[in-house]
Amino acid sequence: MYSYLTIKFSRFFKTGNERSRVIRNNLLISFAVKGGSILIGLILIPLTINYINAEQYGIWLTISSIISWMSFFDIGMGNGLRNKLTQCLALEDYEEANKFVSTAYVTFSIIGFVVFIVFYTLSAFFDWSSILNIHSQAPDIVRNCIVVVLGGFCIQFTIQTINTVLLAIHQNAKSSVITFIGQVIILITIYILTHCVPGSLIILVTVLTVIPIIVMMFASLFLYRHRLRSFRPRWKNIHVNYVRSLLNLGGVFFVIQIGALILFQTDNIIITRILGPKAVTTFNVSYKLFSAFTMVFSIIVTPYWSAFTDAYAKQDFSWMSKSIKSLRQIWLVLSLATLVLLTFSKVIYGTWLGNTVAIPISLSFAMAAYVIVFVWQTLHVYMLNGIGKVRLQLILVVASAIINIPLAVFLGKKFGLAGIISANTIVFIVMGVVFSIQVQKILTQKAEGIWNR
Repeated sequence: MYSYLTIKFSRFFKTGNERSRVIRNNLLISFAVKGGSILIGLILIPLTINYINAEQYGIWLTISSIISWMSFFDIGMGNGLRNKLTQCLALEDYEEANKFVSTAYVTFSIIGFVVFIVFYTLSAFFDWSSILNIHSQAPDIVRNCIVVVLGGFCIQFTIQTINTVLLAIHQNAKSSVITFIGQVIILITIYILTHCVPGSLIILVTVLTVIPIIVMMFASLFLYRHRLRSFRPRWKNIHVNYVRSLLNLGGVFFVIQIGALILFQTDNIIITRILGPKAVTTFNVSYKLFSAFTMVFSIIVTPYWSAFTDAYAKQDFSWMSKSIKSLRQIWLVLSLATLVLLTFSKVIYGTWLGNTVAIPISLSFAMAAYVIVFVWQTLHVYMLNGIGKVRLQLILVVASAIINIPLAVFLGKKFGLAGIISANTIVFIVMGVVFSIQVQKILTQKAEGIWNR
């Protein structure tokens, strides 16, 4: 039996064309690394809180979340670079690929520097303790923490380009490994701090900000010296006109990202306004349970983005059709698993939370429907993003972002939490239907007009 399973396992990773084999190998490593990351995260939270305290840890989370919104200052160029690189590699044009990478590094460095100077200057005029409702820390400590996180973010803004390169060349597992190594070092460092250094918010913020940067810098130097030598940035390959090329596609991705941000980040605000802050906890507990399946699907679908770019550049519609069929089968399995989870959700909530939070069955039903619909539209979006056919997506995401808020408010007042998440579900049903039609038209090479843009 062992020998039979070993042979089947080996064949799974060795059969099929090279593109499919690369995806399977990435998935195996990504699942393993993600499992380790989750375990480290579970250990790190209580360890960090014990080093400082719950309130100071909340300050770190608040500051980091505010700064993370600045990731949109790349104006979609990261995704634009990813697609351009994969297209160049499909055509074996390595010199062109190097020009895009070299230009991207300089562009991101300039953007990061400008963002730091502007926000560092403006931060002096803000009372951050009042804005963040922090009264237990001196204003100077809070501002210093913000400066450290801001500076770290702006540096990471540039050096994380290595992750985009790895995603473009179908090596997303290596990107996950780099992040995992950073998490391991952070865990070890904070463990040492708890035993050797008195609790300090500024020390914690520095550790959590600087270590990922150092790990990514060493990873970049190593990879560009060895396996990614052909992508190593060169001064002579920096061309201003390539920025325009990245922005043409990147600008569309930027607007889509803003629309998606509104879709995904406004629910908590609406819940607080309509039902009160306590309802936010109820909503997020249910979301955390059911979102396990969206996380699993995210790991599975991530390597397909660049694989679709490669296949489309080579006009390999046969592989694209088979891949979409496989992803739809995975969607069906995850949908059934979601319904099983819904069936046992009451028991799981009781075991997990006891009597601390009561989750209404209507919310669980609405959350299950949301997950099923969300995964369906996501699998088609990844193909469309990969091949750069995003104009229709741009229109629908912007329209959905505008419609979603009043719809969520209306349904929330009428049906409570279930109504608010149902607003998202309705929006995703429309997008899922339209995107699946667009994908089918492209695969059968019948797409015309807006369907092919």
